[in-house]
Amino acid sequence: MRPLHSALLASAALAAAGLTAALARPAAEPPAEPSADKWKPVWADEFDGPDIDRKKWDFDRGTGYTAPGSNQWVAGWGNNELEFYTKRPENAFIENGMLHVRAIKESYKGREYTSARLKTRDLFSKKNGRFEFRAKLPTGQGVWPAIWMMPQDDKYGGWAASGEIDVVEARGQEPTKVLGTLHYGSGWPANVHTGKDYVLPDKGTIADFHVYALEWEPGAIRWYVDDKLYETQDFWWSCSDRDGPRGVDPVNESELNPWPAPFDQPFYIILNVAVGGDFLGKPDKSTTFPADMVVDYVRVYDKAGGYGPVPARGAGKLPFGKP
Repeated sequence: MRPLHSALLASAALAAAGLTAALARPAAEPPAEPSADKWKPVWADEFDGPDIDRKKWDFDRGTGYTAPGSNQWVAGWGNNELEFYTKRPENAFIENGMLHVRAIKESYKGREYTSARLKTRDLFSKKNGRFEFRAKLPTGQGVWPAIWMMPQDDKYGGWAASGEIDVVEARGQEPTKVLGTLHYGSGWPANVHTGKDYVLPDKGTIADFHVYALEWEPGAIRWYVDDKLYETQDFWWSCSDRDGPRGVDPVNESELNPWPAPFDQPFYIILNVAVGGDFLGKPDKSTTFPADMVVDYVRVYDKAGGYGPVPARGAGKLPFGKP
């Protein structure tokens, strides 16, 4: 892997690049960069080149995937989504120093919609740190933008025993609200998720630029919008036991993977716009296409001075009833 950013670049270089690109950007200025004495930059994409950097981003393609371990085909990406993901420039491109991830209503390989799903898997992954995204999200019934993270390696088993971190996702028909969520537990169908909605203040909308950030430390994960902390999670669990292809509910502490599993492994970044699915329903006549998620930058930081010891699991109820 080619080094992408290092502490030697310092925040001055990032700021200079941001100032140059800002001349062409109509959105409000982003919040100040994280304090240099707390967070140091380790990886970033400012999208200032003419094309998507294939040394930083790969693409998922198609209408589903083969589940690791079981070799079972999961149609609709597990959510009954309607799009065909491509790596065509029609669906993902850079314009005016920003990444566009575009969902289009069109007939393509048996589907009525196309879109793109970019990922850093096998190119960049990390555990712990600050993950920051300045973006504006598409709106409309049945449009599902998401910025999220998945484990580089499924150390603890198939989804969701090895975890999933949703930095931000939104239902396009609810443009004043975003969600931050963790998925964990045993493998499907014994998985669980916990999260919180955040309503943008002052009649704000996801169609405007906001800075969505996640701070991940051992045993605690925090969600921010425009530097406003709105959610903290410090309770989760992971179990690798299975009954054939299915995950099972643990019956005692000995069946759990050591805390803070599964969020003690490197995760990679995903940017996508889905269409339809169980989470929000199908588009209707009111939905406008194309629908773009526009990303100004992605910046990843490490904690200056490193991370302390893992605290005890926070308050919550394990599946076998032990608090």
